Amino acid sequence: MAKMAASMVEGGEDAFRKIFKFYKRRNPPPDFSDVIDFSKRAPSDQVVPAALGPGGVSDVEAARVGLQPVRDWRAFGLQGYPGFMFISNPFLPGSQPSWVRQCLKIYPRKPNVCNLDMHMSPSDTQDIWDKSVHGLSCPPSGKTQPKTLLDRLRWVTLGYHYNWDTKTYSANHHTPFPADLHSLSSQIASACGFPGFNAEAGILNYYRSDSSLGIHVDESELDHSRPLLSFSFGTSAIFLLGGTRRQDPPTAMYMHSGDVMVMSGQSRLLYHAVPRIVAAPQGGPVSASETDGCGPLSQEDGSVVEPLSEQDRAACSRYTHSSRVNVTVRQVLGPGQSFPETPSSHQRTDAEQTEGRHGRPADGERGKRRRRSSSCDSVDTAET
Repeated sequence: MAKMAASMVEGGEDAFRKIFKFYKRRNPPPDFSDVIDFSKRAPSDQVVPAALGPGGVSDVEAARVGLQPVRDWRAFGLQGYPGFMFISNPFLPGSQPSWVRQCLKIYPRKPNVCNLDMHMSPSDTQDIWDKSVHGLSCPPSGKTQPKTLLDRLRWVTLGYHYNWDTKTYSANHHTPFPADLHSLSSQIASACGFPGFNAEAGILNYYRSDSSLGIHVDESELDHSRPLLSFSFGTSAIFLLGGTRRQDPPTAMYMHSGDVMVMSGQSRLLYHAVPRIVAAPQGGPVSASETDGCGPLSQEDGSVVEPLSEQDRAACSRYTHSSRVNVTVRQVLGPGQSFPETPSSHQRTDAEQTEGRHGRPADGERGKRRRRSSSCDSVDTAET
C-alpha cells in the first residue's frame, strides 16, 4: 500500500482522494493485492494483535447478544493507527441473520428517521419491511422488478438523530435508542477497554452493489473520548482509513460480514471512506446470507438474539446476498455534558465543507446527480 500510495500522490490532488478513485474504478478494475484481509491475516509488521479485556464481559453476556466468548475473538490493530481496533467477525454462527433482520425490519420503523421520510408521508414509510418483504421473499424471476421501499432505503438514524443539514445532534430530536443494539455495543466497548460506554446515537447506511461512501470525519459528537463502533453485515466492502489530513495516504482493508471496527483515541477523528462494495475474496469468510443454515441458536436467558421465521430468514438472505448494511454507534455526550442552546459551528473543517461530518452512501451515477440536486435523500459526497 505504501508503494502504491507514493506513486499516486503527485499531481496536486490529495492522496486520499486519488486512492479512493483508484479503488472505486470499474474499468479497468483495480488491483486489490494491497488490501488487508484480517480474516486470514496473521500478525505482521503492519498488523499487530490487539489486547482485549475478556474479564469485562462474561461468556453468558456475550452469548446474549450473539457474540462468541471474548477469549475467542481475533482482534487486531494497525501500526501507525493508535486507538484503531479491528475484530474479525466475533459473532456466533447463526446469529448474524438476527441482527440483519433488526436492521431491515425493526430499526427503520417509526419513530426512527430514514431518508424516505424526506419525500414520503409518514403512513407510506410506517412499515418499510412489510411493504417490501414479498418482493424479497420471492425467488428471482429474471425479469426486472419494481424497486421496493427497502431497495430505496439509504440511511436510518437512531437515538439522537443526526441532522444532515446542520451536521449536529440536538436534545429536541431524540427517540429511544434500541435496547438490543445498546446491549451489543456495550459488550463490544467493554471488551475493548471502554466500560460504561453509552450508546446514544446510531446511523445505519444501506449499500447496494454500486454504492460508495465519501471521504469524511465523524466529529459531530460532543465527546470524542468515547469510541466509534462500526458493525458490518452482508456483502464485503473496501474500507479506507487515512490520517488527520487529506494528504495522508489511507490504508485499505476488507470489511466482511460480521466484522467490527472500533475507532478511539488518536484514530477517533481520522478521515475514512468506503469506495467500493466487493465480493468476498475466494476462500474468504462466509457472508450473513450463508450463515443461516447453522442451526438454531442456544437461547440464553435475556437473549436479544431471536430466531427468524422462514419468511424473514429468506428475505434477509436475499438482501445480504447483494447488499450491505453498516451500523455505526456513538456516544454523543460525555459525563456532565449537555447540548448548547444553539448548534455550534466550532468544528467546521474542510471535511464538513466538502463531505460532511458523517457520510451517506452514494449509488453509482445517481450519486453524481444527487450532489447537483436538492433532493432530501441526496448524498453529501460520493467521490468521483
